[in-house]
Amino acid sequence: MARRSDHTPKELRQLLVTCGHALMAETGFAKFSARAAARRAGYTVGTIYNVFGSLDSYLLAINTRTFSLWADWLEAALARCADTDARIEALVRSYFSFAEANRDCWMAIYDHRRPMALALDEADMRERHRLTAIVDREVTTALGRDDGEATRRLVRSLIATVHGHCALHLGGSYALMDEPDPQAQAIARVNEILGANRALN
Repeated sequence: MARRSDHTPKELRQLLVTCGHALMAETGFAKFSARAAARRAGYTVGTIYNVFGSLDSYLLAINTRTFSLWADWLEAALARCADTDARIEALVRSYFSFAEANRDCWMAIYDHRRPMALALDEADMRERHRLTAIVDREVTTALGRDDGEATRRLVRSLIATVHGHCALHLGGSYALMDEPDPQAQAIARVNEILGANRALN
């Protein structure tokens, strides 16, 4: 069993998050065990509470790592997209592909119910906002303008639209509705909304 003195506080936090994230990918949220995550890192479960203060804070940190990896995934997909007119489609498809490739970690973001009194720290907020910032950038470019708060609200709505299609797809609901291509449906809805907003210019 390792000792806390074996790692700096930053290293220890990163180790626990990395091990917890790997375990989440294997077990999913419902079967996740902080004790098992600590054991994987070579520590006792008490170390998690010493470092993060609570299980909820630990789960938030694990989910923030998922957000970070998700943002990297989207940026990588966009970097491979040579056609500027196809970037919105690439963005939607990479949203789906990340969720499909990281199903348990992706779903854990939404399965965990954060206590209202528990605030995210600044570093967590910054990482989570990277994802929204990518969508914001691409939507603003696609529209050809930035209408400030109106564009921010549009971005949040578009994310909700794509997320709804993706969640129903992963949960099997789209298959029950005999919809063969939920990604294409999501892309069509996003393009319709963007088209309507371009017409407002």
